[in-house]
Amino acid sequence: MRKDLEAMSPKYLGNSFFFINLMLFMLLAHPLTASAAENIGTHGSGQPWWFWPLILFIFCFGLGIIAVLAGVGGGVLYVPLVSGFFPFHIDFVRGAGLMVALAGALAAGPGLLRRNLASLRLALPVALIASASSIVGAMFGLYLSKLNPDIVQVCLGTTIVGIAILLLLSKNTEKPIVERQDALGLALSVHGAYLDEGTREEVSWKTHRTPLGLAMFILVGILAGMFGLGAGWANIPVLNLIMGVPLKVSVATSKFLLSITDTSAAWIYMNKGCVIPLIAIPSILGLMFGSFVGVKLLSIAKPKFIRYMVILVLFFAGAKAIDKGLGLGILG
Repeated sequence: MRKDLEAMSPKYLGNSFFFINLMLFMLLAHPLTASAAENIGTHGSGQPWWFWPLILFIFCFGLGIIAVLAGVGGGVLYVPLVSGFFPFHIDFVRGAGLMVALAGALAAGPGLLRRNLASLRLALPVALIASASSIVGAMFGLYLSKLNPDIVQVCLGTTIVGIAILLLLSKNTEKPIVERQDALGLALSVHGAYLDEGTREEVSWKTHRTPLGLAMFILVGILAGMFGLGAGWANIPVLNLIMGVPLKVSVATSKFLLSITDTSAAWIYMNKGCVIPLIAIPSILGLMFGSFVGVKLLSIAKPKFIRYMVILVLFFAGAKAIDKGLGLGILG
């Protein structure tokens, strides 16, 4: 299995860069995004046209590093922070957030496959369920935004705070003990092994409570598509706490999984003209380069430190989104 993944990685790497280049080209060429570029929302800011794209690139470079280490797609941090501090409409930010999460996953995927941390056997059945659900979520999110964008901001902030609380209360286990695999997990052959570079030991793993875990990804897909968050924020707790997948495999598979699940919702936003090149392209490039650095740090990073850092950022990002949606102005 390991040799098969290593042989496939160069091909996946080439396909990843091809897809990213194709995605960037379509962003520039799409007529809806070109006509909507005038409505980005930077009027009155007094800044030249290149100011916000440059800030976005720098911001997303750091975000790409954190996203890989935390196993999130970047969208869960990108959407609330950019919508809260940048003068962009929430629909444009959500559309770019899915593209950001997708590009980061494509950039990180080859390295995770080479290290045998991401599991294809685990990712594919989950991707089928989450992808279909994300389409429903994306369509409902755009409909809700037409009614009142401020409602979306408040709902987004509430969801982000809820995610932070979930991560805070959930005690992820680095190497869960699964005594017996369930029937569905056996039928799907969801198991594997990886080399822990910290302890230099080979760790074997398998799943339990697989039906419950797969059912949870229906809700995950809907919320991810609705708010443009990607799905890494929920992938890890479900994979690790419910299905018993080791933490590092959960983080890596979550990242790889986003390259499949985020595609479905991303096309919905793009077709509606909610992906603006001046927002999406610098964000994608910054997160892609940051992801390369994050992959190199993943094997030596301390999961506990990364976890608490992300939880703190999520609490702040959620509070900022709620503050903006209610028009309180407490957080600036």
